[in-house]
Amino acid sequence: MVVVPPWFWTIDTFGMEPDAVAALADLGSIARVIVFDKRGSGSSDGIAGIPTLEERMDDVRAVMDAVNSPCAALVGAGTEGGAMSMLFAATYPERVFALALLSASPRVAWAPDFVWGKDPVMHEQTTHQALMNRLRGTMVAVDEQGNPEEEVDPDASRHQRRMVRLAASPGYLTAFEQMRVEIDVRSILPSINLPTLLVYSSASDELWPFAEDVNRYMHERLPGSEMVSVGDGDWLDEALPPLKKFLPQAWANRTTTRQETERVLATVLFTDLVESTRRAQELGPRWQEVLGRHNAAIRRELVRYSGREIDTAGDGFFASGFDGPARAIRCACAIRGAVTDLGLAIRIGVHTGECDVVDDKLSGLAVNIGARVAAQAEAGEVLVSGTVKDLVVGSGITFEPRGMRELKGVGEWSLYAVVPVDEEHVVT
Repeated sequence: MVVVPPWFWTIDTFGMEPDAVAALADLGSIARVIVFDKRGSGSSDGIAGIPTLEERMDDVRAVMDAVNSPCAALVGAGTEGGAMSMLFAATYPERVFALALLSASPRVAWAPDFVWGKDPVMHEQTTHQALMNRLRGTMVAVDEQGNPEEEVDPDASRHQRRMVRLAASPGYLTAFEQMRVEIDVRSILPSINLPTLLVYSSASDELWPFAEDVNRYMHERLPGSEMVSVGDGDWLDEALPPLKKFLPQAWANRTTTRQETERVLATVLFTDLVESTRRAQELGPRWQEVLGRHNAAIRRELVRYSGREIDTAGDGFFASGFDGPARAIRCACAIRGAVTDLGLAIRIGVHTGECDVVDDKLSGLAVNIGARVAAQAEAGEVLVSGTVKDLVVGSGITFEPRGMRELKGVGEWSLYAVVPVDEEHVVT
């Protein structure tokens, strides 16, 4: 099992907690337990900015590869650790046989269709006040407005302050909280077709007082999931009994004919040349040469961003295989630049969703949506679905809203245009 911890956890500080160490040792009786310091925290090298969920997935794969773990149970804790684990399980189902989510949530911020979330402004104020209290050494509990309440146990205060200081710098934590409140992986929940354990506490700092509501929300959208309520103690120690029951069952019930060869969460990219017929008439015999250079430019960028050409139709490309939507967007922008340099105009659409895999080809609703998104793009525009925008939080990619669009045969979708780097002026 791979433990994906909350932000404040590091290997060194974890070793100072006897209950947590005992819990890991107990889990070690039924599985090989893999723990690591996240990029930018603990013993890992310092970094600039906050790693995206996509980069977090890269790190987990790197850790698993380093210790020769082709397939593991993923145990994600907290909002960010849980969200990344959900995305990983949906994207790489062949590498995960079970998923356990401890005090997790697919989203932090309030929304009309997610009423248990936090007000972003209030969350920022509360987080800032709590962080300052910890770093100053007062370590008091704060209410919903960030006002100090009663003093907590001095020993616990001292230990938590040390955990915070060893985990990351104040600037890192501030940036992390700004990124965390934008996370939204709700759209991928139905794509997780794995045994899933949802462990929560009604007294959780993370989700209180709506932990049960949030976990029921996930349970209703996660095929094969089960909910378990535990006490309000240490996050791993409290989860130990249900984990020891759940993991052996999931391992025993795994099959060799899993759905990774049938259905996956994938990011699809579609390109289409604008007014290609007119350009072909204008260029005459030279058109085939220009089209060949266009095809070569797209294939070059696909290789550069680890994309894979799935199909071509005339002057359009259908590609997938990217290790996450942010790389697909950057590939799309690179394609746009390369094709523009050829004197051609191109429209590109990007979408992430569940795809069926048959004979190494992708099909299904997500593919149809991706093609419809591309059809809505203007000349020279990279257009993405709202799903993609939600999944690239923290990537530095910015968007301009294009509103709700009716996509033929697949209903209404929120679409966003990617702002080129040298033109970024709208942050949404």
